[in-house]
Amino acid sequence: MKNSRYISGFDGLRTLALLGVILYHLLPYDVKGGYLGVSIFFAISGYLITDLFVQEWDQNGSIKVLSFYKRRVKRLYPTLVVVLIATTAYMTLFARNLLENIRSIVWTNLLFVYNWWQIGNGQSYFDRYNGESPFTHLWYLSVIGQYYFIWPIVLIGLLITFKNRGHILGILNGLAIVSAILMFILYDPSNTNRVYYGSDTRMTPYLLGAALAFLWPSTHLNPKLNKNGRCVLNVLGLGSLAVIIWMGLTLSGTGNFAYHGGMLLFSIFSVILIAVIAHPGTKFGNWFSNPLFAWIGKRSYGIYLYQFPVMIFYEKAVVNIAVHPLMEAVIIVIISDFSYRFVEVPLAHFNFGNPFIFLRNLVRRDSKFGNKRYIAIPVILILIVASVGVVSGSGKNGNHHSALQLNITKNKKKSSKQNAKALETQKLAKLKKKQREAQLASIKKEKAIKLTDAERKIKTKYKLEPSEVKLAQKMSVTGVGDSIMADTSDDLQEVFPNAYISAKVGRQVWQATSLLKQLAAQGNLSSNVLINLGTNGAFTTQQLKTIVSVVGSKREIFWVNVHVPTQNWESTVNKTIANSAKRYKNIHVIDWYDASLKQTGWFYGDHVHPNIEGSKEYTTLVTKAIVKYGSED
Repeated sequence: MKNSRYISGFDGLRTLALLGVILYHLLPYDVKGGYLGVSIFFAISGYLITDLFVQEWDQNGSIKVLSFYKRRVKRLYPTLVVVLIATTAYMTLFARNLLENIRSIVWTNLLFVYNWWQIGNGQSYFDRYNGESPFTHLWYLSVIGQYYFIWPIVLIGLLITFKNRGHILGILNGLAIVSAILMFILYDPSNTNRVYYGSDTRMTPYLLGAALAFLWPSTHLNPKLNKNGRCVLNVLGLGSLAVIIWMGLTLSGTGNFAYHGGMLLFSIFSVILIAVIAHPGTKFGNWFSNPLFAWIGKRSYGIYLYQFPVMIFYEKAVVNIAVHPLMEAVIIVIISDFSYRFVEVPLAHFNFGNPFIFLRNLVRRDSKFGNKRYIAIPVILILIVASVGVVSGSGKNGNHHSALQLNITKNKKKSSKQNAKALETQKLAKLKKKQREAQLASIKKEKAIKLTDAERKIKTKYKLEPSEVKLAQKMSVTGVGDSIMADTSDDLQEVFPNAYISAKVGRQVWQATSLLKQLAAQGNLSSNVLINLGTNGAFTTQQLKTIVSVVGSKREIFWVNVHVPTQNWESTVNKTIANSAKRYKNIHVIDWYDASLKQTGWFYGDHVHPNIEGSKEYTTLVTKAIVKYGSED
């Protein structure tokens, strides 16, 4: 393209965005808004692509759409295919439990519609533990692929229809606002998938970037900017950068504000920063340009794609990741650099021609590839292994079940029946409050407590005192938790037959609020509330405060801290829970972390979920705490 500019400062901005995303995945509690880095990627793409298209239109009176598609496919596909094949091969050999839905995952990624599949079938982007898919982050690639396919056609239509570029600018800004409003309307706090993954609800930064291309064309910016203009742009740039960093550190993706204007504000400030960096009359372009940023910026695509597989496989293999907190980042950079040198750059400029002739030449002795043809051997082996994984991988209701999954499924069926009985008993107990209080007081005063045969079994199995057994059998409990509680619910309800247990795999703290509100409104929230949340990710003190306000100060809250040695948020979650007990008198911490420390025999192979023995120990710990500090009504 004649007169086109390479804006090196964007390498630095990409580095900043990528750093936010990586740090969010490594330290989700410390960099709460790091996920917003993808909005910067969207905005940069919208600006650069539109700017180049408008230049081409102005110079040639047309846009070579097919040529653009070809360049985009050669840029996006090679690394994506390598990631899909290599990751699937690894899972086939070492992590078969992650192969669930693999066929759907592969074909939707290849067609760039994976984000829409995730809306109906995938996990929340903010579910940081529950069998997290190494492909979750590829939603972004599908969205940007759709934009690349649709945008040239839309832009040509706008350029033909409106001769006044100001009208196009207004339309694009208007559509960006519409996308933000759509996010606001469709936002569901219990399930963010629709608005987080939706192509329509994530258009705002891309459209704002595209609108900037009409307002701020890169080739029309005067490098000889006067002092006042330079001062204004520098202030805008510094202010925008400060806001971006602040929001990147604080704006939680599980809170309402992110979807009720937060992402819109972040996108606006991102576009302002893009405008300042793009202007050749400011120093920002230089500040964001250096060899390190250029090196990372060129590899940013690969770093983004490889990050999740490396993190998930590393965390699955290494039990205590706190020992080497930066090792994951080092591995990601090394693999991405290797991929950039030997996959991205060579294949982006390679003329494949007929694919069958290419494959034939690759293995022929006299081919132009020479000795490099031997690389085909490991490539073919990896491809075969990945193909086996795709063919044998289970669908949504596949047959691959671990002992843990089977136990949770069994407990869920039993718990649903027990819950109905527990609620009826709790209602009757409230009607006979004085009689119930007298019974419990009598149990506490008894010196020689007589147990039934069933109660004696419970006493022996869970190593409880007779009085503890009797009290637990009479007390009402409401349990709200994640997969840990789902795993232990059978034992809990054996000791506490009047316990209502709501446990859901992957549940996060912020998802429990609506459930607790519903139980309270129905009169089904007992005086003792047992909470086991935090396994799947860190949470804020505000989210904990909301739960406390919903439960109320007159109920006792028993919060089980977490044992998640394979995740870096373990200590952060436990500190948050411990601090809450100091702030609120009705919160009692059940210290599962210390009790289970170094007790490897208590857990399944994931080192997180209690096995049969661990479930008994967990239940004993919970029982003793509730019996000691619980409310009797």
